[in-house]
Amino acid sequence: MSWVIDNLDLILEQTLVHLRQSAIPIALGLVLSIPLGWVAWRFRLVRGPIIVLTGLLYTIPSLALLILMPAVFGYSATDEPNLIIALTIYAIAILVRAVADGLDSVDPDVRQAATAMGFGAGRRFFGVELPLAGPVILAGLRVAAVSTISLATVGILIGVTNLGYLFTNGLQRRIIAEVLAGVVAVVVIALAIDLLLVLLGRLLMPWARVAGGPGGARSAGARRGIMRPAA
Repeated sequence: MSWVIDNLDLILEQTLVHLRQSAIPIALGLVLSIPLGWVAWRFRLVRGPIIVLTGLLYTIPSLALLILMPAVFGYSATDEPNLIIALTIYAIAILVRAVADGLDSVDPDVRQAATAMGFGAGRRFFGVELPLAGPVILAGLRVAAVSTISLATVGILIGVTNLGYLFTNGLQRRIIAEVLAGVVAVVVIALAIDLLLVLLGRLLMPWARVAGGPGGARSAGARRGIMRPAA
């Protein structure tokens, strides 16, 4: 416990670094997954290959990916962007399926109603389909966020400093308090980000809280999804 008190500045510094290294891939993964997920949903012939190929990305060992990509593309393995790119790839592997499944969950009648009301393809997607797919996408985003925050610790093995430093340094020096501090800090970040995503989901998608069952939530969301853009 005394080690933690004496090194609070180090723990806080590495926590903020870890948070930055995790937040960027989560955001990038979501932005890149939306068009990929839409293509997988819209064009059934390529859905299987896209879902399978992106899913296979998650099976690549993280350390191997962190070493392989710099060797292939010619940038430094020890730079922070290497870790961010790798974590973005893993986030995409999770989120593409979530986006495709979310768009699948939108009632076809809602799309027809939006079209009948004069919604063009772009307006219908951003104003109706994407918001109604939001709860499913949010569920995938929460999984991707926790996964990204956990995987980020591997960066220390290639020289990218974050909370993983507390793990390796604590094990090497046999300071159990340092290792535990790293574990607790990672868990706290994961819980905080997950809570933030839940709160944002409730704020941005109030229709997701309506009704007790999936059918009721979908129908209530459909009604709101059509009415909101029309206003």
